[in-house]
Amino acid sequence: MTGFLVVLVTATSKAEAQKISKALLKKRLAVCVNILPGVTSFFIWKGKIEKANELLLVIKTQKKLFKELEKEIKTNHSYSVPEVIALSIAEGSKDYLGWLGSELSKK
Repeated sequence: MTGFLVVLVTATSKAEAQKISKALLKKRLAVCVNILPGVTSFFIWKGKIEKANELLLVIKTQKKLFKELEKEIKTNHSYSVPEVIALSIAEGSKDYLGWLGSELSKK
């Protein structure tokens, strides 16, 4: 394990996705956020099957920053229960992971 994470978050709009991304980058809770448009989500909410058109944020960060990152996402998100799922990065390019670590250490 590298100590780095990829965090997945869905957002309701481009504006919301950009707001969350900029907040995370400004506070150096992440150093890279990809925004993928065109996500169709089906989910159960309050006992009903729902459908939403969303965007997916793919956030790169460190495990030690997760709690603070999650708090910042919840502060800037319109959902009462936003999706915030962290996946450990088991392996990665030495150069890329070095860049992540270097930039995140400037927090």
